[in-house]
Amino acid sequence: MKNYIIIILSFFIFSSSFAQDAKKEIEKEKTKMDAFASKTGTIMKFVDFNLSGIKQSYGKLIETRIRKISSGSLSTYFYQIVKTGQYSNPTASIEYNDLIEVIKAIQPLKTDVEKDLATNPDYLENKFTTVDGFQVGYYISKGKSTWYLKLEKYGSDSSVFIDNVNQIEQYFEEAKSKIDEIKNK
Repeated sequence: MKNYIIIILSFFIFSSSFAQDAKKEIEKEKTKMDAFASKTGTIMKFVDFNLSGIKQSYGKLIETRIRKISSGSLSTYFYQIVKTGQYSNPTASIEYNDLIEVIKAIQPLKTDVEKDLATNPDYLENKFTTVDGFQVGYYISKGKSTWYLKLEKYGSDSSVFIDNVNQIEQYFEEAKSKIDEIKNK
């Protein structure tokens, strides 16, 4: 009987430790924007500067803006891409330094797409991902490349498909220029 009770107690202790691990995994990682904007005990100022938007392959224009967040003498800048959906609004908030890395990554992707098309794969995907989970890249299927942006690491309906990679480059350069202009004011 004693052994039976010890086995049952061991089972409950063992299973409760797994439940705590599962809960930790479910917690969403903080993005750079969340980390900066969620400071408590300080005044946060959010200022938006609208941009021209992104023309996607399917659907309506995607809203874009620069968001400046200030706390005291500190300011940080994000390029935001907001895809308005029926049930949610997936939003990418790309911090300025990450934006520069995305711009740098586009050129090698542009170079690779032609080489990748020549291999005639059944499926191929090539992308750049920021620390916060934003992705820019392309996939190849049935001999055709399709460029995309994935706005959020988690969730559905956060992909934006764009016909021309040069448009993507133009959108990101416009965002960088606007941030530089705002910083210099």
